Amino acid sequence: MSSIFGVFKRVYAAFISPPRPPNVEDNNASPPLKIGILGAAAIAPPALVLPAISHPEVELYAVAARDISRAEKFANKHGFKKWYGGKDGYQELLDDPAIDIVYNPLPNGLHYEWTIKALAAGKHVLLEKPSGNTAEETRRMFSLADQKGLVLLEAFHYRFHPAIQRVRAIIDSGELGAIREVNATLAIPKGAIRNDDIRMNYDLGGGAMMDCGCYPLSCVRYLASGNPSAVISATATRFSRDSRIDIGTTANLTFASLKPGEEPVRSIIKCDFAIPPRWGFIPRWPEISVRAVCERGSIELFNFVMPVIYHSITVTPDSGAPRTEKAYTFEGGKGEEWWSTYRYQLEAFVDKVKGRTPQTWVSPEDSIANMEWIEKIYEESGLGSRPQSTYVLPTA
Repeated sequence: MSSIFGVFKRVYAAFISPPRPPNVEDNNASPPLKIGILGAAAIAPPALVLPAISHPEVELYAVAARDISRAEKFANKHGFKKWYGGKDGYQELLDDPAIDIVYNPLPNGLHYEWTIKALAAGKHVLLEKPSGNTAEETRRMFSLADQKGLVLLEAFHYRFHPAIQRVRAIIDSGELGAIREVNATLAIPKGAIRNDDIRMNYDLGGGAMMDCGCYPLSCVRYLASGNPSAVISATATRFSRDSRIDIGTTANLTFASLKPGEEPVRSIIKCDFAIPPRWGFIPRWPEISVRAVCERGSIELFNFVMPVIYHSITVTPDSGAPRTEKAYTFEGGKGEEWWSTYRYQLEAFVDKVKGRTPQTWVSPEDSIANMEWIEKIYEESGLGSRPQSTYVLPTA
């Protein structure tokens, strides 16, 4: 009963009514960073709006949407002070001198253009994943951010939570010996994503490997402490309405062993937009897990993407009793049990913008590498990369 109460308590604080920090309005010594959002996307409330409510150093300031009435409705609902709309709405938001941070949750195919424009306008950018349609786009975005002295972060929010970091710490401790195999899955029940969803649009960078597939790829790379050495095989289930789009992909990868001369570390990643129901009519739960097999046992994390709701870390040594752990907070560090992955991410992002050292970070090299291996998996599956943006930043 207590665990069920804990779930409701965390979900309520993280996603329904986050606690507001005291005296935010009176903090004149360090004015809050003003946030602007490009697009009134469905991901924006859980990913940024709700986390921002409990952060004393940020302010929800402006939102832009193609439809100005939608922008106004979004702004009024979530407490933004300004809104922009119409064909120039995005650019008008970027031109607002009051805005410090831009959150870009636009479709994948628009990430590059509007991140480049935001950086050119002098804004720090929190960019939804995947960072772009190609690794080259990602490389160019981080290069411009570096030139401008601005913070750009690809929003792999799960990496900022104590749960996945605890799994990595157990692996790195050597308790279970060297890693031999690491597999990760993120799969969604059939019907959750409609056929007309933007994630099914090739021109906008659609596809399962781009969307839910970028998570398991990132996760196995993180736990293996490096990049794959090869894509052994990759198979895609193609969308019936557009064969360039995958609704599911499975890839077999190898990583170099951390012990010289030993067999490569094996890895299978799976993503799926449409897990079929059991017996044709019973809906399936999402599949969200990662498991590492080591020399002397295994470790599995259930729900690595959204652990604040519920998660379990199961450590099973070859000799000795298995144990289950949970990690909602860092010992002696920032955070509350109800902090979502997004709230931990925002804490790190603000720390970086403010010149402080964040608890963890996703480096430019990490983001570029994840996109490179997405492209390699697509190449092996026969689908190829998503179309690269043709946008060119005008020179003065």
